[in-house]
Amino acid sequence: MTEHVSTTPRITIADGVHLPAVGFGTYLIGDEEVADAVGAALAAGYRHVDTAEAYGNEAGVGRAVRSALGAGISRDELFVTTKLFPGNPAWGSPAKTYQATLASMDASLERLGLDHVDLYLIHAPLTPDERVHQWRALVDLREQGRTRAIGVSNFSRRHIEELLAAGLPRPDADQLELHPWSQKQELVDYLWDTGITPIAYSSLVPLATWRTAEGHDSAKTSEMRAAGDAADSPFAMMAAKYGVTEAQVLLRWGVQQGYAVLPKSANPVRIRENADLFSFALDDTDMSAIAGMDRGPGVAWSVGDPTELV
Repeated sequence: MTEHVSTTPRITIADGVHLPAVGFGTYLIGDEEVADAVGAALAAGYRHVDTAEAYGNEAGVGRAVRSALGAGISRDELFVTTKLFPGNPAWGSPAKTYQATLASMDASLERLGLDHVDLYLIHAPLTPDERVHQWRALVDLREQGRTRAIGVSNFSRRHIEELLAAGLPRPDADQLELHPWSQKQELVDYLWDTGITPIAYSSLVPLATWRTAEGHDSAKTSEMRAAGDAADSPFAMMAAKYGVTEAQVLLRWGVQQGYAVLPKSANPVRIRENADLFSFALDDTDMSAIAGMDRGPGVAWSVGDPTELV
């Protein structure tokens, strides 16, 4: 691997834990392909890789991470996130108990080939009878040193307050679908006020090409698809103004909001472009215009907004 030294700023999410502002997402990249994609991202300067038990690609991510370590990148420089699939009885998957959560972490670490991860998340609030027990397990995993920080994903305010009401520590982060069409300002304000760092996924939803290559379903309406495909879309005009891509505009918006972002691509050119977010900045006029583009809870899950499921 030809090492590219990362100059990406980092966000402090816990005492001594610093999250790179740009990470590499791996959702919908198969286990056989993901090692090459992650390797290209690390060579381009990414130092955060985001995976999950449910993605089925932790082993491939682990191969790429261990290859980078063998090529001279230090473990302290790399940031690895994975997520607990909590179960979902509605999908025929039993809710994971405290002990099952510990076992899931053991299995993830074995697939990754690592002795710890940097951030471990509960993937979604799908198991109301076990959420508190799962969170207690994550707290204990942090105490044991198997993860440096802990958090949640797709959790609403009431889900987080459920954990706090049980007398447990607050999450370090909440990973959410966040982009100009789904800004979740009330929830984001609550997270900042509570000391929880928002992390943005699906930042590129407004693009017409979002997920089309994978043929993945989403809840995007025909109006949204048409807006993303329009030559005079506001993001196309902003991209021309700054001499960057529409994807860079959308990702830069997230960074300027204070979020870490997780772009995903298997294209080496786009991988490099998506990391180049610090050579330009959106001006106040464009940030103000984007603030008025919110369209609701989000579209990344075809079933609707997961934060309101249970």
